[in-house]
This record gives sequence, structure tokens and C-alpha cells, in this order.
Amino acid sequence: MTESAALHDICDDRALDARPARRLRRPSHLHLALIALALGGFAIGTTEFVTMGLLPQIAQGVGISIPTAGHVVSAYALGVVVGAPTIATLAAKVPRKKLLLWLMVAFALGNIGSALSPSYPVLLVARFISGVPHGAYFGIGSLVAASMVDKSRRTWAVSIMLAGLTVANIIGVPVATLIGQRAGWEWAYAVVGVVALVTVVAVLAWVPTQSGDLYASARNELRSLRRLQVWLALGIGTVGFGGMFATFSYIAPTMTHLAGFSDAVIPLVLMVYGIGMTLGTLTSGRLVAYGMMRGITGALLAIAVVLALFGFAAHSPWTAIPAVLALGFVPSLLVPMLQTRLMDVAHEGQSLAAALNHATLNIANAFGAWLGGAVLASGLGYEWPSRVGAVLALLGLAIAGVSAWVGRRAPMTPTAA
Repeated sequence: MTESAALHDICDDRALDARPARRLRRPSHLHLALIALALGGFAIGTTEFVTMGLLPQIAQGVGISIPTAGHVVSAYALGVVVGAPTIATLAAKVPRKKLLLWLMVAFALGNIGSALSPSYPVLLVARFISGVPHGAYFGIGSLVAASMVDKSRRTWAVSIMLAGLTVANIIGVPVATLIGQRAGWEWAYAVVGVVALVTVVAVLAWVPTQSGDLYASARNELRSLRRLQVWLALGIGTVGFGGMFATFSYIAPTMTHLAGFSDAVIPLVLMVYGIGMTLGTLTSGRLVAYGMMRGITGALLAIAVVLALFGFAAHSPWTAIPAVLALGFVPSLLVPMLQTRLMDVAHEGQSLAAALNHATLNIANAFGAWLGGAVLASGLGYEWPSRVGAVLALLGLAIAGVSAWVGRRAPMTPTAA
């Protein structure tokens, strides 16, 4: 960046900082408001991860192979990738509570459409549509949660909102998987549609009303994309998480083929994963006390170690369960920290950046599911997707190192980390 361009950015940032602060009025029942937001995350987490648990049933139901069924996971993830930046940019001036309500209505309709899909191509389209509201809901919801508390508690508030996604893996995913195994995979998506409609009522009742941001615009949102630190933070999520999704997308056949579990045990395996996710998300806020980039770096290193060992551990039912717990715990440490990191470095484009965090995580989801399927289709066993994933986690660690280095080189400029 040239000196004149940097000066222009500094002036723009000062002008933006001078505008009136935009804060939500604090709700009289803060925890109920956060629970309402988390309930939407619960619905989204259930639909996102239940597909992994029902992959064999979906494959059999629509007449395709298990690696091909992995494209159902990718279709949802691609919907997130397309929807998150598009909605966050075009709806920048829409009042956030109103936007959350419409997003959840659209999400409910997408899941009901998935339940009614008569064939594989229709199911792909329905899953894509279901994914479109995902990133924008989490992005806008995180901003709403953070604005209801003091600055020092932002990561905590975001982690509570995101905890809905992790609790889904303790309760929602196992229960929906069990329903899908017993009554048909379609009913799992139907249940999610009902939870989404309940979320609409909860948000309407408990989340405080907020006026639109008169200063918001697509141009201001897009300006955040000029910042190197935004792209580095997004790169950490995209690359660092790809390996986890390459492994978890095929968790059901991995547990049955390697650990020797029956299909009836898979809901319990998913519950263990969800417990790990919840513990990781709730622990994340405490790690920030040691430094944001230190926490991100440590989490990425731990992800690499867990993935490198997962293929060996999965061969025994005694070690597979602790490995699944670690697979849920360690990556979940990273998500709230990346969310807060993006809101910090994006400046005027917080809505877009917060939504893009989930878009990039779902690029990792789509890429990871594809990569895992490619590894399996090549003839390698179910222990290999996690080993390839460990390499991706190390690449994410390298990107985090670059981000920290850039931040140390320019500590005094407003665009620095």
C-alpha cells in the first residue's frame, strides 16, 4: 500500500469512527436474547451436521454411492458461501432483527424442501437453498450478540450465540440422526424446519428491536476486503478447517468400517463430537485472555496433531471415542476467536466480514468433503482423509504466522491487526 493510499484509509477510518455509535439497547433479559439467537444456531448446526450421520441412508435412499452422497454436504456448504457475502452486502441497511427473522424463515423453507425432495438432483438444489441463510444468520447474529454486552465480553457473547451450533451436536444431531435412521432421512430435515420456525418466534419475542444503520452501504462493507488482515483471517478459516471437514464428513462410515461400531451407535458418536464442540466453544472465550493470535495459533497446532493421530485412533473403539471428542473440541476453540478477529480487523465492513467467516468455513466444508471423497474414491482407506487434513491445518498455521508478522510490522496504523 502506498503512503497516499494509507493516508486515505486513515482519513476514511477516522470519518467512520466519528459517526454516532450504533448500539443495541440492552435487553432486560440478556440471556433470553442470547438463547433466542443460539436456538437458530441449534437449527443450523443440526441440519449442517446431521447429513454426515445419515450419509449411508441418504445414499441408499436416492440410489447413489457414499462418496457421491458427500456432494450433498458440499451443496449446502456452497449455499453458505454464496449467501453469506451476498446477503450481508445487499442487506447492509436492513434492521438486523428484521433480517434475522427473514433469514430463519428462508432457512425453514429450505429444510422443508429438503425433506420433500424426490431425487438426488432436487435434494442438491434444496440443500444449496438451505445453506444460503446460514452464514448471514451467524454473521449478523454475532454482531447483535456482541453489541448487547460490554466490549470486554464480546467473545463471550459470540461464543454463547455460537454454542447453539455446538449444542446441536449433543442433542439435535443425534436425535435427528436417530429419527432419520428409524423413520427415513427426510424426517431429520423436517424436524429442523420446525425448530427454525420456533426460532422465529423466540427472536421476535426476546431480541430487542434495532433501527437500520443509515451509514451502512454495500460500498462500505466491500471496503473491508481491501484489508490484508481480513483476507488472512479468512484464509486461516478456509485452510485450517478443511482437514476437519474432510474427516468429519465421513464420520459415520469411518466409525463403522474402522472402529467396528454398528449404525445404532452412530448417534452416540455424534453426541460425543457435540460435547467436544460445546466444550471447545465455551473454552474459547477464556483463551483470548492470553492473546487472540496466540490462541488462534495454538488451536491450529492442536488441530494438526489431532488429525494426524485420528486415523490411528479410529481403529479401536476404545480410542475412537476420545479421538472423536478431540475432533469436536479442538477446532471449536478457533471459531469464536476467528469471528471476533474478523470484526476487529474489518472496521467498517463488520457485517460482511462476520458473514464471510462462516462462508469461508463452509468453503472448508465443501472442499473438505470433496477432498475426503477424492481420497476414498482413489482407493485409500477411511484413515487417510484425516492425515491429509493434518497437512491443511499446518498450512492454516502458516497463514496465521503471516498474519501475526504483518500485525507486528504495522502496529500503529488503523488498518493493522
